[in-house]
Amino acid sequence: MAFAGVLKDADITAALDGCKAADSFDHKKFFQVCGLAGKSADDVKKAFGIIDQDKSGFIEEEELKLFLQNFSAGARALTDAETKVFLKAGDSDGDGKIGVDVYVI
Repeated sequence: MAFAGVLKDADITAALDGCKAADSFDHKKFFQVCGLAGKSADDVKKAFGIIDQDKSGFIEEEELKLFLQNFSAGARALTDAETKVFLKAGDSDGDGKIGVDVYVI
């Protein structure tokens, strides 16, 4: 699992179970349940690197849409509405992407 050594499998499963239905994803709740909210800056940077699939240094909208699949290949994609809310929460400068320096949990 991509997050081995950073997050517990049981916590990831619980977080994914909490947002199986479309439009049920809440990034703050997800981060809390999976345990990422309490992690060090280094662990958050590791997580960012996993989610940043193209290694551009930013998480763009298409990568964010597939956010849950970074935790489990069988997880659903975020809906357009969920993706836009999530992006808005992390995009502090309005450039349409999230940088590691503003990756706030």
